[in-house]
Amino acid sequence: MPTPTRRDGVVAAPSLTETQSQILSHLREQVDGTAYFKAKYIAEELGLSPKEVGINMGLLQERTRELEIEQWGRSDSTTWKVTL
Repeated sequence: MPTPTRRDGVVAAPSLTETQSQILSHLREQVDGTAYFKAKYIAEELGLSPKEVGINMGLLQERTRELEIEQWGRSDSTTWKVTL
């Protein structure tokens, strides 16, 4: 699927879902430099499932430029490294 382009030639960023916006807002509030988050704890704080958080964190890696999101580790819950 091609990346949407505006008439002026600027590549448009894909829009975020409500869940992705909620997660991104939560991360912005928590990060000052670099922080590590377990998907299960984000899920608990936001009333989501860990699977829902994991799927959307993976999508946010590609869709947001304001935070650098990297899958850092897997144990009983995926850890995400988030850098401002």
